[in-house]
Amino acid sequence: MVEELSEFSAGQFETVSQLLASSVSLQMALAVLVVGLIIIVTVYRKFSSWIQTQKFSYTRPHISRFARTAMLAFFAIGLVSSVNAYIQAFELFDEQVITLTDDLSPSQTFAKILNTINILVIGYTVSQLIPVALNKREKTILEREDFEKWKELKGFKDDDGDLFHKIFKWVPPKILPEDLTKEEFEKNLQTKEGVNFLENYRTSKGVSIGSYEKLVSDPFEEWKKSVRKKYEQYFDDCVSGNNQAGRKLVPGTKPQEIYPIDLWREEKRQRGYDPIIPASKPAGHAELQEERVPKSAKQVLPIGIFVATVIGVIGWWGVDLFVLATATGGMALGVGLALKETLENYFAYILIRKDKVFAEGDRVQLESGYNGYVHRITPRVTYIRHALNESLAIIPTRQLVTAEIVNFTKEINLVPAIVDVGVSYLNDPKQVASILVKVGQRALVEIKDSKGNHVAVQKRCPYLDQNKPSCGCDKDIHVDIDQPTVRFNKFNDSSLDFSVWIYVNSYGTQFKVKSAMRLIMYEEFKKYDIRIPWPIRTVYQGDEKREAQEIAEYESKRKQVIDEFGIGDLARGEGD
Repeated sequence: MVEELSEFSAGQFETVSQLLASSVSLQMALAVLVVGLIIIVTVYRKFSSWIQTQKFSYTRPHISRFARTAMLAFFAIGLVSSVNAYIQAFELFDEQVITLTDDLSPSQTFAKILNTINILVIGYTVSQLIPVALNKREKTILEREDFEKWKELKGFKDDDGDLFHKIFKWVPPKILPEDLTKEEFEKNLQTKEGVNFLENYRTSKGVSIGSYEKLVSDPFEEWKKSVRKKYEQYFDDCVSGNNQAGRKLVPGTKPQEIYPIDLWREEKRQRGYDPIIPASKPAGHAELQEERVPKSAKQVLPIGIFVATVIGVIGWWGVDLFVLATATGGMALGVGLALKETLENYFAYILIRKDKVFAEGDRVQLESGYNGYVHRITPRVTYIRHALNESLAIIPTRQLVTAEIVNFTKEINLVPAIVDVGVSYLNDPKQVASILVKVGQRALVEIKDSKGNHVAVQKRCPYLDQNKPSCGCDKDIHVDIDQPTVRFNKFNDSSLDFSVWIYVNSYGTQFKVKSAMRLIMYEEFKKYDIRIPWPIRTVYQGDEKREAQEIAEYESKRKQVIDEFGIGDLARGEGD
């Protein structure tokens, strides 16, 4: 190693000091260059801060970032090239007096110095612009997905008028659906309400009828214009104070208060494309959301590109890269050992993002038994928020790659909501099972979220029975489900124990569904006199004969329930 270091050659860098010492004018020119670069960087920072306060930076964030980065390179290269032209024009070098060991003349050597600065500036600029371009491409893909979702929903809530039907026209089918008579179909075609009914009509198999033809040459571009118009309205309402808070938000402030358009779109996706209300969140919320946007391997690109540029420049100057690598290997090894855990966390973060082991919002359970939602994943630590907001677990990201984690959200959104109940020995188990089937079927139809969507996962959405579009409760079902499921569990000390199961679309939803099912169960048990007994611990002194007569009064009504709803799969064995 000592021998290699002693033989280390700095290449053409050895001639630079000789060149600078040879001319006072050259030293002054170099000083002007350095001062000029410092001034350019200072002005650039001021310019960058100013442009971030302009509406342009919010409506066209990618172009704004591109312009800010390219502006720095433009002025830096312009200054370096001007200095080079000045030195060459005024012939500050005395080629006869200055003798260098290199093959290049002094003027050529200094030109190479300036070209090196230009190359480094260009390398830095490219390293910053490539992630901007990749990010723009990613946002364009997401924008296209938003458009497809808009088509599926036939418009969003905050559209200006009936935008969907300004872009697409519904065309009636040539062949009538089996569910409609010709007279009924033609009658509906005569009125606007009837056409709307047919457009939203679903057959008994859940299939829509008719097709759509576009009314404009490029529907996607028309939709994009409407989205930008909505965002500009949002921005104007923020800065004018025309919002619920009545507060004027200032662009470019720290913490950031206004969503840029790309972050505005992301926020809408997370809210199910509901409108974003200006000033509805506390100051800094927009900036916090931007920080929580998942990072990817694109973070490494700027560093990698710039390092490759520096190595290329060093090689261009004749430095022995192999010897340099050997000389710096020990230091690199030391740094690597010091940053071992940091690097492990970072690459674990990349793996989690790449393999999609879990994502923000997933409900997970750790090996320790801690159960909660993934709040945020960073290249250093991961935050797991307790489901009842009792605490926040902070775990090194590298530990989650090797740990056993139960993900209740990954791919299959199917969670059983199970309600156990015990009934009196005086009630017929078959009748009880049938009433519980009725309870389950009511729960499938009646329990909905705030948007009117059914929370239970079903083979067929109940809305289809009304010839309406499905709410989505019958989508993404990857396994066979037969529900409601009723089980006669055991003969308990004082009761016959049953359970009723229905499957819901998320882990947290099961608790709401269980509560709602108990309310429905209470109504049905009261209606049919299904009794939930007190624990029997003493000598029973009741009149069993009288109770049996009272229960028998509802015998016919309970039999009607069996005839209408059956008893589920209670009579079938597990292997059937």
